[in-house]
Amino acid sequence: MPLPPSTIDRTRLHQRRIAFEGFKRADGLWDIEGQLVDTKDNPFPLHTGTRQPGEPIHDIRVRLTIDTKMNVLDIVACAKSTPFTGTCEGILPDYRKVVGLNLFKGFVKAVKEIFRGTKGCTHLSELLMAMPTAAFQTFAGEVKHEDRHDGDQMPAHLDGCHALGVTSDVVRRYYPRWYRDHHRG
Repeated sequence: MPLPPSTIDRTRLHQRRIAFEGFKRADGLWDIEGQLVDTKDNPFPLHTGTRQPGEPIHDIRVRLTIDTKMNVLDIVACAKSTPFTGTCEGILPDYRKVVGLNLFKGFVKAVKEIFRGTKGCTHLSELLMAMPTAAFQTFAGEVKHEDRHDGDQMPAHLDGCHALGVTSDVVRRYYPRWYRDHHRG
């Protein structure tokens, strides 16, 4: 269902587009790519020059290579456009620190900790923090549940949202092993 139309006249000033794509590779691994693009609808003055309407202020891209267990095996990050060309890009190699992390085992918390404040790029970190759900959606219908998780470990996506709470009817019907009757405590 779309948002209802605004009842007040307004003028758009800014647009942020975030997109993810998931790829199954011929070598059995997976690539998850993300892109964040910020544009303005009016000329936007920066210290490094004025960006024209529609010209990206940020165009940040990242590719994670993962295995079926959601382990990060490689990362490539680039910045096609930044507000401080030549400076913003300097932090990108530091993002190699995510290699070895697991997207479903503390990944978002680790990204926040490793790249907090001046230790990272806000926009690249934002993309990375959405990677677990993008990877999960890529795996849907392609990777068996057993291949993603240890057999005795509850699937990471359970208890991560309202519909998939372990006391929900959805979990009772589709994941009965992990269902917990909320009336029994």
